[in-house]
Amino acid sequence: MISREEKKKLKLAGADIRKGIMTSTYYAHSGHPGGSLSAADILAYLYFHEMHIDPASPQDPDRDRFVLSKGHAAPALYSALAYKGYFPKEDLTTLRHIDSHLQGHPNMNLTPGVDMCTGSLGQGLSAAAGMAKGAKMTGRDFRVFALCGDGEMTEGIIWEAVLFAAHYKLDNLCILVDVNGLQIDGRTKDVMNTDPLDQKFEAFGCRVISRNGHELEDIDEAFEFFRKGQGSGKPCVLLFSTVKGKGVAYMENEAGWHGKAPNDIQYKIAMMELEAHRAALEVI
Repeated sequence: MISREEKKKLKLAGADIRKGIMTSTYYAHSGHPGGSLSAADILAYLYFHEMHIDPASPQDPDRDRFVLSKGHAAPALYSALAYKGYFPKEDLTTLRHIDSHLQGHPNMNLTPGVDMCTGSLGQGLSAAAGMAKGAKMTGRDFRVFALCGDGEMTEGIIWEAVLFAAHYKLDNLCILVDVNGLQIDGRTKDVMNTDPLDQKFEAFGCRVISRNGHELEDIDEAFEFFRKGQGSGKPCVLLFSTVKGKGVAYMENEAGWHGKAPNDIQYKIAMMELEAHRAALEVI
């Protein structure tokens, strides 16, 4: 069970990641804040607790891998990497700028800590499955984590990758799904209903658990479920229920903030709210 001290550290990391998301999209005048904010707590747990990684050695062949299959949530990944120490936090203000190493979607050739170029939805999970298969073939024990969006579940290549992972018994693959219920065109259940996701993944041969993606106890329990399944011969799926735009009141549960940057006033309001939340966490 996660300790009180560790829980506080991870909550602060999530708060910092959200600040980085808002800062980067504001200075870019574009980007995808909604689905980045919903994933902040999951990424905080991954980068500051779960993954075996070292910012001083980003190409360590034995490191755990992370693939952001929903590549448009790059602001969340970049913020996590910056606060973890892969590059200066000041670089976040260069998101999507010409000659910046922080482009609109992750690029493994430009950005330290990025393990796969992603952006075309669904393809990231296929790459992650290939990495996990590679680990099995070469006898390495690193694990592969892939974060997908619930809107991404309508991509056929997602299910091809899951079939592959189950067939080759890739129990070193952990598929994370950010289930915030919204995508660029509205509610996922209205655009293309994929429920029940848990039963679908189970039918495809996966171990599945559903938890709240903002409660650290729930997140910790989900990852413990993954750890305990090592050796089961089955890929693991963690379905995290989240809130799109989490942490910024005017963005929460609003599909319109899928791919729109805040203006000057909106940025100021968001940062005041995020700073106040972080300050409150410090005194807990």
